[in-house]
Amino acid sequence: MSRATTVERTTRFARRALLTIFGVQLALAISLTLVDSYRRRNKKPKPFPVTPPTEVPVGGGTVTTYTYGQDLYDAMLTAIDSAQRQILFETYIWKDDEIGQRFKQALIRAARRGVAVHVIYDGFANLVVPPTFKRFPPGIKVLRFPVYNAGIRFFDLRHYGRDHRKILVVDDEVGFVGGYNIGSAYATEWRDTHCRITGPGVWDLQRAFADFWNLHRKRRFRSNERPLLLGTTSVWDSRVRFHRNIPTLWSFPIRSMYLEAINRAASRVWLTHAYFIPDANFVDTLREAAQRGVDVRVLLPRKSNHIVADWISRGYFASMLESGIRVFRFRDAMVHAKTATIDGSWSTVGTANVDRLSMQGNYEINVEFIDEGQARVMEEIFENDLTNCAELTMDEWESRDIYRRFTEAILGPLRPLL
Repeated sequence: MSRATTVERTTRFARRALLTIFGVQLALAISLTLVDSYRRRNKKPKPFPVTPPTEVPVGGGTVTTYTYGQDLYDAMLTAIDSAQRQILFETYIWKDDEIGQRFKQALIRAARRGVAVHVIYDGFANLVVPPTFKRFPPGIKVLRFPVYNAGIRFFDLRHYGRDHRKILVVDDEVGFVGGYNIGSAYATEWRDTHCRITGPGVWDLQRAFADFWNLHRKRRFRSNERPLLLGTTSVWDSRVRFHRNIPTLWSFPIRSMYLEAINRAASRVWLTHAYFIPDANFVDTLREAAQRGVDVRVLLPRKSNHIVADWISRGYFASMLESGIRVFRFRDAMVHAKTATIDGSWSTVGTANVDRLSMQGNYEINVEFIDEGQARVMEEIFENDLTNCAELTMDEWESRDIYRRFTEAILGPLRPLL
C-alpha cells in the first residue's frame, strides 16, 4: 500500500470520526432540548424570595436595584410616561404579550406628544414575534439589529455578535440597565437584576446607546437612519463606570473587568449568573482566589431555560469544588441575573453572562460600582437568593450516575462554542 493511499484513508477515517462525534453531540443536544421542553409544558415556576427596590446614593446620583420584574417594569413605564424630550430604548427580547404591548403603547404615546423616541431590538432574538408587533408609527425611529450582519464577509467573526443589551434612558435624567428582557413571564416568573441610575452616570448610558445606533444605522437596501448626536458631559463619576463589549471593534472589556476585580479580592467573591460556561483562565482566577482564603461563591439556576448550557457548564464543577469554591443552585425558578459583588466595596450589574458568547461574542454592557452602599445592597440580594438555593457538595457531585457523566463528557467539547 502506497504512502499516499495510507494518508488518504487516515484522513477519511478522521473526517468520519469527527462527523460522527459531532452528530452524536448534535443529536444529544436536540434530544435534551425536546425532553426538557416537554417536561416544562404547562408547568409554572414556584414563587421565590425577592427584595424590594432599594435606592442608595452613589457618587453624584442614586442607584435603585430591582430583583422583581413587575417592580422594574412599573418604574420603567413611569419614566417613559413622564418623558418630555427623549427616550432611548434598547432590548434583546421583546415579547408580543401584555407587558410587551404596554411598553409599545407607552412609546407610541410619548412620540405622539413630541418626544424623540429611538428604539433598538435584536432581530434574531425576536424571530418568533409576529411582524405586526414590530411595526411602529413613523414618529418612532427604529433600528432592528439584523439577523445576519456579515454581508459577503461571512468569514469575519466580528459581525456575528447579537445585541444582547437592555437599556432605557429618559430625558438625560434617568437610565435603566440590567438583565431583564421585556415580557410578561419575566415580570413574575424569573429572578433577574436591573438598576435604575440617576446622576452623571446617565450620560454614559446614553452615550452607549448612541454609539451603538451610529455604528449600525446604515442600511443596505433602505435609507440610513439619521445619526444620534449628543453633547459632551463635564462631570465624571469615578464610582459608576460602564463597560461595553463591541465585537465589531474587537473590544471586550467586561471579561477584563471581572478578572481584575477577582484578582484584587481579599475576603469574598459572590457571583450570580444565569449561564456559567467560563474559559479555563477565568476558572483558574476563581480557584486562585479561593486558595488564598477568599470566600468564593457561585450562584446558578438549578435548571435554566437552556438545558444544554446547564450540562456544558458542569465541566468545571469538580475542579471548582476541589479548590474550595462553593456552588449554589437556585430552585424551582429561573435566575437570569448577571451580577457580582466583591469585598463589600465593588459590584457589577449588567447583561453579560460568564460564557464565550457574552465575553467574546455579543454586544453587552455592564455597570461597575465602586461603592460600599451599593455593594451592601448586592450582598443582601445574594444572601436573600441563598434562602432559595441548595448547595452542591463534593459528595453529591461524585455520586452522580453514569448517564450524567456520559452526557457531560459528550457535550464538553461544545464548551468553547457557548
